[in-house]
Amino acid sequence: MATPERDRVELVPNGGWDERILVCSCGPLVNSFIVVTARYLVFVDTLINSATAGALLAIAEPWRAGRQLLAINTHADWDHAWGNHMFVGPQAPAPAPIIASRRCAERLRSPEAAEELAAMQAREPGRFDDVRLTPSTLLFEERLTIDGGDLTLELFATPGHRADHISIFIPELRALLAGDAAELPFPFVESAATMPDLRASLARLVALEPQTALYCHAPVGAGPDLLRQNSAYFDLVEGRCRKALARGVPAQPPADADLEELVEFPFAEAVPAGYDPAALEESYRSGHQATLRAMLEHLGGLLLS
Repeated sequence: MATPERDRVELVPNGGWDERILVCSCGPLVNSFIVVTARYLVFVDTLINSATAGALLAIAEPWRAGRQLLAINTHADWDHAWGNHMFVGPQAPAPAPIIASRRCAERLRSPEAAEELAAMQAREPGRFDDVRLTPSTLLFEERLTIDGGDLTLELFATPGHRADHISIFIPELRALLAGDAAELPFPFVESAATMPDLRASLARLVALEPQTALYCHAPVGAGPDLLRQNSAYFDLVEGRCRKALARGVPAQPPADADLEELVEFPFAEAVPAGYDPAALEESYRSGHQATLRAMLEHLGGLLLS
């Protein structure tokens, strides 16, 4: 069966970053990465199914000789970790340790993950039929370092988008692989409770002062400026929500409320300059509304504490 265009995995032409970092796009859905070190061939995320993970392996084949395979899950979301079974188990075509946070493995073992897979298999027959939820195998809490011989991969917790999220910094290159901790136009926040975590993670990424920054959901040309734009977005959200609360907007508006109107922060203003709001997926408009709701709830809780 031919791979649908939306799931076609291709090597992105190098835009000026170090040639040891390979960027692979899975259609318009997500980017993943392959880092070529002297010792290891490191896959950063395994994509969505056997076909897409297999395509990553095919792209990496010219660099495979003499290198041990490693894989990393930035987090357990379906577009990042549902190709894990291609690396783990007796039938895996490319056996390799999969490194992730302990929470990532817990999420992949959870009943919620199994329910999500079943629902997506029912909704899109054929696309996820061969997925076997496979937890990551080498787990850490806050930080882990991979010594690749010539390059060092520093893995560190960046929760907020998800509690299990990690990012990767390569100090020799001043290169950051941010995962979903930053996105165009902004990352999705999990809940009001995780709002401080997400903003702290963004601040941590900005403080690294990377020369190269690559994202799972942003054009490769977005660069380090996107980190600062994302951070500024949440600063604006906080400012608008504080003013809204002062006007009497409730900290927990009705489910059908137009949050953009209530907070006076339309989606078009939330998109960084130079990007067309109409060209972005509708999910980001919903994400903006969810962020406004989460910030109102978070600030309302601070006022009551």
